[in-house]
Amino acid sequence: MFPFRYELWIGLRYTRAKKRNGGRNPFISVISLISLLGIALGVAALIVVLSVMNGFQKELRTRILGVASHIEVSGAGGELADWTRVVQEVARHPRVVAAAPYVQEQGMLAFDQQVRGVMVRGIVPEAEENVADFKRHMTVGELDQLKPGEFGIVLGMELARALQVDVGDKVTLIAPQGLVTPAAVLPRLKQFKVVGIFEVGMFEFDSGLALIDMADAQKLYRLGDHVTGVRLKVDDLFAAPQIARELLRFVDADAYITDWTRSHANFFRAVAIEKNMMFLILLLIVAVAAFNIVSTLVMAVTDKQADIAILRTLGASPRSIMQVFVVQGALIGVIGLAAGVAGGVLLALNIDVVVPAIEHTFGIQFLAKDVYYISELPSDLQWRDVSVIASVSFLLTLLATLYPSWRAARVNPAEALRYE
Repeated sequence: MFPFRYELWIGLRYTRAKKRNGGRNPFISVISLISLLGIALGVAALIVVLSVMNGFQKELRTRILGVASHIEVSGAGGELADWTRVVQEVARHPRVVAAAPYVQEQGMLAFDQQVRGVMVRGIVPEAEENVADFKRHMTVGELDQLKPGEFGIVLGMELARALQVDVGDKVTLIAPQGLVTPAAVLPRLKQFKVVGIFEVGMFEFDSGLALIDMADAQKLYRLGDHVTGVRLKVDDLFAAPQIARELLRFVDADAYITDWTRSHANFFRAVAIEKNMMFLILLLIVAVAAFNIVSTLVMAVTDKQADIAILRTLGASPRSIMQVFVVQGALIGVIGLAAGVAGGVLLALNIDVVVPAIEHTFGIQFLAKDVYYISELPSDLQWRDVSVIASVSFLLTLLATLYPSWRAARVNPAEALRYE
């Protein structure tokens, strides 16, 4: 006995759009091919675009966390007194990988006639390397050249360019807390020697962040042994919110505990919203292609009315007739979906090869290095996105088959065979 139901077998035969006399209906075949290609292109575009957006999000997150930290424990009044005890307390959490104290204050840098406001961060270079990635972002000099008492400073690339300074130049750091004298309030000034320049690729940090040794920062801002807080690195950055909540039980101090998702919440929320909107917009391409199946099946129903009438007279139920055309439409969708998924996945995995080849062939550059910080299209293929795209696209193709199939089930055999 034939192992499949006859509805499936007939639906597969009808997919070839043959007439009863053995000839082909070229118009139905062309419409079917256009629908298939439309679904394939739409699905492939969705996969590639979402993969590129995931790549940009991952790249930006890496750059931000190369300067920021996973979790920060900061003093409630802007100062953390017994920070060594806090480091010991947070180290008891099994998921905390490293900790580093820091001092963060505002200031102004002056060189020649140029003045810029900056965020001054005092660090311990050997400890900072465990929680941030400044070392791999250094373009000139080394972070280890920041030593206590030598008053060295490391600037962001854009900040150094704005001040027109280079390694070896001496800049004046002006602290906002002034010295009160009988004559007037005098600002505190200190000369620092530029020992290095870094470039993270985020304008916020490259143009407004200056690094000095923590001991020098404590002297300049009169903090004594106090610090602003402690920066932490955990084993999984996506678990940082949960770990931050758990650290409340470990830290016995008047301090705030914040994670990176809070300090940059608006930015990552905007990226997530943009990704969702792009998904909905590009899904319309798939929807248009899927609903082309409606016209294909409507013409197929008109072309096969005599066949439908014969099946009905042989005992086929309206439900069986619906299933025949659902199979026909679903097969077009599945083939297009499979082609789109295969093409999209291959392109997303090889976009670092395909895009340079297109740029070389046509002599263009999509992301100019002198304009964009990210000059290459990153791609991060996530199989969860692929499964969602495939599921939604298949659902759309099934929905597109319902009306033509329902119309086929309502064909009156007597009317259909009247002129046969």
